[in-house]
Amino acid sequence: MSELTQVLRHLTPLEDANALVDLTTGDDAAVYSLGGGRALVVTLDFFTPVVDDPFDFGRIAATNALSDIYAMGGEPLFALNLFGFPRALLKEGLAEEILRGGLEVTTVAGIPIMGGHSVDDPEPKYGLVVVGEVREDALVTNSAAKEGDNLILTKPIGTGIITTAIKANQASPTTVDAAILAMTTLNRESAQAMTEVGVLAATDITGYGLLGHLSNMLLHSKVAAELAWEAIPILPDVHKLIAAGNIPSGTRRNLSDIKSRIDFGTTRDSDQLILADAQTAGGLLICVEEAKTSQLMNLLSSPTCHPSIVGKIVSGYPGSIRVT
Repeated sequence: MSELTQVLRHLTPLEDANALVDLTTGDDAAVYSLGGGRALVVTLDFFTPVVDDPFDFGRIAATNALSDIYAMGGEPLFALNLFGFPRALLKEGLAEEILRGGLEVTTVAGIPIMGGHSVDDPEPKYGLVVVGEVREDALVTNSAAKEGDNLILTKPIGTGIITTAIKANQASPTTVDAAILAMTTLNRESAQAMTEVGVLAATDITGYGLLGHLSNMLLHSKVAAELAWEAIPILPDVHKLIAAGNIPSGTRRNLSDIKSRIDFGTTRDSDQLILADAQTAGGLLICVEEAKTSQLMNLLSSPTCHPSIVGKIVSGYPGSIRVT
């Protein structure tokens, strides 16, 4: 959880029976009951460009924002644009490409963009407010993981390292393409699969990295976990790019913040950085009962999703992780 979020927890005490999920658990989105078993699930996210192509940037930002709705087991209903862009560059056609990329993704997701807000900003920023709906009895949170659950990851990690390498012109076209494909693949089908199986706990892997998001889920579920390093899917060339010095500041900060909770065993320093790498539009990390694991793996397997069982929920100090 960020320092700002910790501050806001104390500045905004919440007393509303309809508020089913708020920021106190660090969940992916806010959930508000509408009654009759229905609830709104609402999120927003925006950031500066992570790739060179403005159209791809728009697609990635939209995919990232939608992911929070899917991680809660919800269905998005509509979105609003959040857009910062330098007025002096409006005639260059770049702004239109960013917005066109976002629109393409929301069209694939089957929802309209119904408006938004823009500001004159020297550094481009783009993202979405997304409003969705979830059945209260199908709500997926990060506080319901149980001992014995298997951990399934639906996308490879390493996008933070690769996007840092893109800025330094050190990433190969093949590596860039692999990262963009991962960052523009919606988590929609994965969310539908986990809802069908009846999963209760999951999160998406974004800025705090695999370790940060997993540890937060463990902390609020009052359990621990074991991760199998060899089972974790990683994007191509990530080790090589780390060796060349392409390590995001956010990744270093993630590792520093989380290190006291992790038993890395004999894991190499470079592997630790990958596990803490700050992701953009990452996959879902799903907790599923042993008896339902095969069914979920079968539902998840598709041309765009290659799930991997990466660990297990165990008893132990809440929030702690052992890497084997």
